[in-house]
Amino acid sequence: MRTFRLKTSLWLPQPADIVFSFFAEAGNLERLTPPWLRFRVLTPLPLRMAAGTRIDYRLRYRGVPLRWRTEILAWEPPHRFVDRQIKGPYRRWVHEHVFVEQNGGTLATDHVEYALLGGALLKSLLIGRDVERIFAFRRQRMLEIFGGTSEA
Repeated sequence: MRTFRLKTSLWLPQPADIVFSFFAEAGNLERLTPPWLRFRVLTPLPLRMAAGTRIDYRLRYRGVPLRWRTEILAWEPPHRFVDRQIKGPYRRWVHEHVFVEQNGGTLATDHVEYALLGGALLKSLLIGRDVERIFAFRRQRMLEIFGGTSEA
């Protein structure tokens, strides 16, 4: 199974505990996801986030309704957490979120590893560009929410 990687970093002018606490609210993921995905958290909120927490979502990808379930693998406030897909559209999806205090703010970094049923062909035709669009939207929303001006 071929695995693809995406890494993005963004400096935000807020302390790590403030940035992490935003991510600790599962409902905020809806705010960071592009509207064209019609993404909704199905698990009743609020959730107590911890290693082992499972969260169900629904979304529409190119008009196709999908369900997604993730599990928190690591929960280390205010520095890091990791989630992975246990049910959903990818063969593999592991997303590590890292928050490092730097220059009076926080460097927020996303490391994503994913694999697709259609492999490199599907990635090059469709999914790779859409994943990049999703993370570009996410970066823009984080700048709107927390302030900041530059990608690291």
